[in-house]
Amino acid sequence: MQRIAESELIINNRGAIYHLDLRPEELANTIITVGDPDRVATVSKHFDKVETKSQHREFVTHTGYIGKKRISVLSTGIGTDNIDIVLNELDALVNIDFETRSVKQNLSQLDIIRIGTAGSLQSSIPVDSFVVSTHGVGIDNLLNFYRHEENEEEKQLLHSFVTLTQLHNRFSYPYINTASASLIKHFVEGYHHGITVTCPGFYGPQGRILRLGLSNPNLIDRLTQFSFGNHRITNFEMETAGIYGMGKLLGHHCLSISAIVTNRITKQFSKDGNGVVERLIEKTLGIVSSL
Repeated sequence: MQRIAESELIINNRGAIYHLDLRPEELANTIITVGDPDRVATVSKHFDKVETKSQHREFVTHTGYIGKKRISVLSTGIGTDNIDIVLNELDALVNIDFETRSVKQNLSQLDIIRIGTAGSLQSSIPVDSFVVSTHGVGIDNLLNFYRHEENEEEKQLLHSFVTLTQLHNRFSYPYINTASASLIKHFVEGYHHGITVTCPGFYGPQGRILRLGLSNPNLIDRLTQFSFGNHRITNFEMETAGIYGMGKLLGHHCLSISAIVTNRITKQFSKDGNGVVERLIEKTLGIVSSL
C-alpha cells in the first residue's frame, strides 16, 4: 500500500480536497459539471432538496436530491487545465482513502455529465439546438501528459483528422476519446450527435480574428469538411475532450451535452442564450434523475 505524499494530494484543515473543497461524503456518484460558477444554482434550483454547498475559487458545488436520486452539480471554470484538476480530485474523493493516503482496493465509477455551451460547425445544426458529443477530439495537449492509448477506430479517426487539419508539428498532437456507451444511449431524441473538438482558447484556437493573424486560417473550413464514415465534427468548445480523456483513464462514465449558442458557419448567435441553456438543464435533469 503506497502512501501518497502531502505535496501530491493536498487535503485542507477540514479534511476536504484542496481545489474543490469537498469531503468524500459531500459528493454524489452522479455529477453534473458546468463551466460557469453562477450556473450551479441554475441547476440546483431544480433539486427537491439541497444537502450541501461548497465554494473555493471558481469551483462551486451543490449536492442534493431530485426524488431519491442524489446528484452533485459542480462548476469547472473554463478550459482543460481546470478539467485536469476537477477530474483528478473527483476521482480522489471516491477512490483514495484520505486517512491512509492510499488508493482503495475496490474502485468506484462516477457518472459525469457536462452541460455547457458550444459553437456549431455545421450549417444544419442551428443555434438553440442541443449536441451530444459522441467523441471528444482535443487539440489542447492535456492528455499527452498522461499515458494513454486509442482503440483502433479512434486511431483511424484521429489519423484522418490530423491529415486534413494539419494540426501537428507546431501544434500539440491531437488526442481522441469516446463518450460513455452506458450514458449516451439515454440521450438520443431531441439531440444532434457528432464529434466535438476541444480547443485551448476562445479566440485564435477557435479561428476568431480580432487584431491578431492566425497561423492556421483555414481551420474552421477543415473542421466543417471533416468526415470519417458516419462521423462528422458538429461543434467545438473548451472542455469535452479533457473530460472524456481523463474520465476514460480513471474509469468513469462521461458524457458532454452542449447548447448551441453560436453557429460559426451561418455567423448567427442565439438571441436567448440563457433560455436555451435552461431548456437543456431541464431536459438533461429529467433524464439523469431517472437513471
